[in-house]
Amino acid sequence: MKKNYINILRGTALTAGILSACFQASAQDVRSGYFDDNFLYRFQSNPAFSNEGHGFVAMPGLGNLNVGTNGTLGVKHILYNVNGRTTTALNPEVTASEVLDGMKNKGRIGVNLRETILAVGFSGMGGYNTISVGARADINVSLPKDIFRLAKEGPANSSYDLSNLGARGAAWAEIGLGHSRQINRQLRVGATLKVLVGVGGFSTDIKDARLTLGQDSWNAVVNAQLRSNIKGMRYKQKYNDDTNRDYVNGFDMDDFGPIGGYGAAIDLGAVYRLNDDWEFSASLLDLGGISWSETATASTDGPQEVHTDEYSFNVDNNDTWEKFTDNLSMLYQLEDKGNTGSRFTGIGATLNLAAQYTFPLYRRLKFGALSSTRFNGPFTWTEMRVSAQVEPVKWFSAGANLAEGTFGFGFGWILNFKTTGFNLYLASDHTPGSLAKQGVPLNTNANFSMGINFPF
Repeated sequence: MKKNYINILRGTALTAGILSACFQASAQDVRSGYFDDNFLYRFQSNPAFSNEGHGFVAMPGLGNLNVGTNGTLGVKHILYNVNGRTTTALNPEVTASEVLDGMKNKGRIGVNLRETILAVGFSGMGGYNTISVGARADINVSLPKDIFRLAKEGPANSSYDLSNLGARGAAWAEIGLGHSRQINRQLRVGATLKVLVGVGGFSTDIKDARLTLGQDSWNAVVNAQLRSNIKGMRYKQKYNDDTNRDYVNGFDMDDFGPIGGYGAAIDLGAVYRLNDDWEFSASLLDLGGISWSETATASTDGPQEVHTDEYSFNVDNNDTWEKFTDNLSMLYQLEDKGNTGSRFTGIGATLNLAAQYTFPLYRRLKFGALSSTRFNGPFTWTEMRVSAQVEPVKWFSAGANLAEGTFGFGFGWILNFKTTGFNLYLASDHTPGSLAKQGVPLNTNANFSMGINFPF
């Protein structure tokens, strides 16, 4: 029986790892453009920034388009080359040390999608104004290293701690109204008010999951909760003859509703010009959240102990996928609690602190330092970025930067072409290094951005 159980968890590790590593489509604030005066979307990183005297209209859907993701787990942790062919980490020819060495105790994947559908900026009302309509999503996954230890080492160890396994995410549309103005010669402030329309959200928290392997059976202590905020979604249940109770083993969409809740948020920013050489800025973004109208909850009702020797699953047989999902559901024994009512979730605030120095011998050259921290509970991350920015002619600017933070080292850049009536920018906050044969980055720190806009 132990072998069957090991197969289940091996499949779990592989499935979670591949899904996380391949989640490659996202968008985010272009931090490489923070110090570029020609970058029209600096207001998304600090609402005090402006293009005073120069308005713009975005090309619908292409004004600010990005693809990328970040994390501490990547394809290189899942796929390996053995004798000239691509295989997974579960291949016996891939050693445990190859998979586990260098892997952090808690692997993370963070995806922040932001698509600007429409945007316009213009001067008026004593300052600079922006109106934007966009779609956003924030998804985070956490995988403990013991999942991969169990997959590779199996019964070589008698116990495994799979706590801190979890995921959370939300998707919403937003309408933003921004305004910035000069207070005096040195200080400029700005704010963006946002109306949020929630599409759906979820959170999965495995607070405790400790496994003990015996000779012919296993014992698990599990404390887990799943909450979903998708209008019209209901959990499916199945009866377990061993425990004489129903457990959640899937979900149904009875009558999907595109709007799951409403909310609001605000961006605040300030820029202080000390003298002709030094400028300091700070911003606090996405301060707010969404109130969801209904919450489908499933829970173990605190710590629950499961003891069994009944599992049978063969990872080499694709026809047993339904059995596989059933066994996973039985492992956690989540009980459907129904609709537990409304709940409020934040969308994750970000704090930016920056300093900029203009080179006195060539004032078209600037150097900058940007510290960014995203506050998102167990998925909080930080990053420090230093950059050099040059504008040799009015119609072209370029920059390069280095970053170090929670997700490791990164190299970024931006190229910005701006003429009368037309603007094109190309940028990357994390330029990918080595690629797999299929062109997929071997780690999850990869990003590319572009935009087409029409200044006036």
